[in-house]
Amino acid sequence: MTAPFDATPILRAVAARRRARLLAMDPAATQQALLMGLLERAAGTRFGRDHGFDALRSVADFQRAVPLRRYEALHEDYLAAALPVLDDVLWPGRTPYLALSSGTTSGRTKHIPVTREMMRANRGAAFDVLVWHLTQHPRARPFGGLSFILGGSTDLTPVAPGVRAGDLSGIAAVEVPWFLRRWAWPPERLALMPDWDAKLAALAAEAPVAAIRTLTGTPSWLLVLLERLAHRHGMPPLPALELLIHGGVAWAPYRDRIAPFLPPGCTTREVYPASEGFVAIADRGEGEGMRLTLDRGCFFEFVPVDELDAANPTRHWAATIETGIDYAVVVSSCAGLFGYVLGDIVRFVDRAPPRLLITGRTSWTLSAFGEHLAGEEIESALRHAAAQAGIDVLEYVVGPEFIGSAGRHRWCIEAAGPCDPAQFAALLDAALRAQNDDYAAHRDGAQLAPPEIVLLAPGAVAAWMRAQGKLGGQHKVPRVIADPARFAAAAAALSDPGRGPRPS
Repeated sequence: MTAPFDATPILRAVAARRRARLLAMDPAATQQALLMGLLERAAGTRFGRDHGFDALRSVADFQRAVPLRRYEALHEDYLAAALPVLDDVLWPGRTPYLALSSGTTSGRTKHIPVTREMMRANRGAAFDVLVWHLTQHPRARPFGGLSFILGGSTDLTPVAPGVRAGDLSGIAAVEVPWFLRRWAWPPERLALMPDWDAKLAALAAEAPVAAIRTLTGTPSWLLVLLERLAHRHGMPPLPALELLIHGGVAWAPYRDRIAPFLPPGCTTREVYPASEGFVAIADRGEGEGMRLTLDRGCFFEFVPVDELDAANPTRHWAATIETGIDYAVVVSSCAGLFGYVLGDIVRFVDRAPPRLLITGRTSWTLSAFGEHLAGEEIESALRHAAAQAGIDVLEYVVGPEFIGSAGRHRWCIEAAGPCDPAQFAALLDAALRAQNDDYAAHRDGAQLAPPEIVLLAPGAVAAWMRAQGKLGGQHKVPRVIADPARFAAAAAALSDPGRGPRPS
């Protein structure tokens, strides 16, 4: 299979106009105008009436009228009594899609409202990815071949008249305009496959490797796919690949493992998509921050992490953000989410335009014993210890464990090659001490025992995810499980995959 023709010249012309608009955009004015438009559209909904949208005239008005809500509160206040039919509840009309998103640490399956306006906004953000790619690589030809999107099953389940539920990738596939489908791969019969292992095997067997110019997916599953493609087709498995788009999980643990599979000249670009909206896109080099999507259906607020649960938290936005501060992301969107706490933590590296780095998740913390370890510190310490030990950590899950009057962190680790658990635990302990004073104080005060390393059998994490029905697609491994009971169940299943599924 090949692309019908090279549409890159058309893309370049449209991208040049869009780039000029992006470069001229005033972040604060753009975001404020977008918010006012959202409030006007949603004023007649149940949510809009409850919060007096028709009387709100500024960002400050909105922040006074609409409190912050996590998914659990939104579900209790607005979704539970109405699902699966949301008629004028959050957004005008009937919400046609529900994206099923498993909470990575809470275990609850979320039903995220998705409107057609939201899907149009997401497609616009996806186009902006190519705009920034062509800005840095003007001779690139992304439409000179096929675009391979590695997502979950595109099979959506009808749950009510006019309402379907499933993976966001399935919703996106349904909403792709007909004129773009000729450049998209895989075909529907493969995209619909629900069994992830069978799907990967079929994709590896049938991929038109010489025609694929772009590849998009989550790094963990991209690595598995590329390994299978290489086993079948040799190296590099996608010889014409010029752009790999990745997002969903941290890139650093996978960068060096994916690099050997990429042909010379292939570039990588990070994106920050979520079921709730498209947040940011890398417009420069790796590690230089992702540019906030200012006019793609979402108004963003940023709350200092230590204020998130305060009675009156400070709510920054594009006009007031500062660099170097860890913020929780809050979104209001054309899917009808308003003041919604996304669950991610970011830090800005630039203000004009706003560029951010993802530094963790609000729930990805370990503090069962008062140690206050953030997700970024956990990831960084693990990478540092692994480099010192000369091992390659493939997957991990960590959580708290009580031992008598004290506690410790238990790390379930799947590694490539030999690993001395005692040595690795000592290196990890030292790295965590160096990064976090609270952790060091609790270790010195004996409230926290040394960490324990449990080595897992190869493939244990994948088997665990498969047993829960969460293998592949947009499902992410819950690397940090803060609840001791949930972690104990997960650790038991990981150590003995033959015991079957555990509660998620």
